[in-house]
Amino acid sequence: MIKKKAVLFLCTGNSCRSQMAEGWARSLKSDVMDAYSAGVQPQDLNSNAVRVMAEAGVDMTNHRSKHLDELSDIDFAYVVTVCSNAQERCPVFPGTVRVVHRGFDDPPRLAENASSKEEALQHYRRVRDEIRDYVKTLPESLDEHTRPL
Repeated sequence: MIKKKAVLFLCTGNSCRSQMAEGWARSLKSDVMDAYSAGVQPQDLNSNAVRVMAEAGVDMTNHRSKHLDELSDIDFAYVVTVCSNAQERCPVFPGTVRVVHRGFDDPPRLAENASSKEEALQHYRRVRDEIRDYVKTLPESLDEHTRPL
C-alpha cells in the first residue's frame, strides 16, 4: 500500500483559494494525498467560494477556516502557498517539508468592482477552474516546483 502524502494549502485567510484547493484535492486526489488548508490570518469561509465549488460538485459546507497552528501535529510532505502574502509569511516547517508556491488571483478582490453578482461569480469560477487544473497535476508536479528551506 502506498502511503498518502499530507499536503497543506496555505493562504492568508483560509477563506477562499486554499479552501478550494483542499476541496478539489479531497475530491480528485484522495487516493494519493491527504489534503488540508489553513491560513496565516484566518477569516470566515467565503460564501461565494462555497457556492461555485458546489456548482462544480464539490461540497465545502463542512469546511471552516483554520489557523496554521491548528495543524501543527500533522507531518506534511508539502506546503503549497496559493497567495503571495502566505508565501512571504510561510513559516519554517520541521523535517523534510517541501514548500511550493503556486499563486492564484484573489476572487474577492477581483469581484469588488463587478457590476453584478453574476459578474462577480465569474471571477470565482475562473479561479476555481484554475485551481482544479493545478490540483489535477498533484502530487507528481510538486517535486518539480519545490524550493529548499
